[in-house]
Amino acid sequence: MSEPQEPPDSTQRLPTTGPAASGAVLDTVRTGSGSTHEPATPTERTGGRAGRFWSARRVPAALVALLVVAGAGLLLYDVAAVRTGHPGMRWRRSLADDLASRHLDDVWVLTGSAVAAALGLWLLLLALTPGLRALLPMRRDHPGVRAGLDRSAAAMVLRDRAAEVPGVQSVRVRMRRRRATVRAVSHFRELDDVRGDLDTAVGTGIRDLGLARPPGLSVHVRRPAKKR
Repeated sequence: MSEPQEPPDSTQRLPTTGPAASGAVLDTVRTGSGSTHEPATPTERTGGRAGRFWSARRVPAALVALLVVAGAGLLLYDVAAVRTGHPGMRWRRSLADDLASRHLDDVWVLTGSAVAAALGLWLLLLALTPGLRALLPMRRDHPGVRAGLDRSAAAMVLRDRAAEVPGVQSVRVRMRRRRATVRAVSHFRELDDVRGDLDTAVGTGIRDLGLARPPGLSVHVRRPAKKR
């Protein structure tokens, strides 16, 4: 089974720090105990469209190839044996007789059909989706050059930016393709002031990452839990 091929570009993973091109605009909206940034639609760059990276999926492809080769080889051996006057393999004759005697509404027939359909849908999903969800595409400022940033590395950069804000005792960052969620604990300063500084610091960090589609930002700040 073949997958759509990417254009012949060079691909590299860039370091997690460093300046990025300007141009991403963030709109800030405050809601309740947290704040949310929604990125504006990124404009087209001179380097071309920055699409997601396609996974090679070598393990699923190798497993399917092995199963197909093994099944085809076994069936060809049995057919050749029957053609030369030898009896067919006992398991194939038993399976053929068993399937001939079962109705379509039999439990085992329905179960096997469901498993085969689920396997086929899974293979179609692998063939039609890019995969590599942990790799965020970066802006293409130069033709023929593609770059990606691991989500874990991006979360680490944003966490370091948030930890530099005065009043932040601890912080956790969860990075997704569409949204970055920051949960911080502040042991002094007003929560609104800390939240505003986190909006600014982490929002700047998102722009500096140079992502093709900057994620939205959600910031939540609370006080430390009281010890009993």
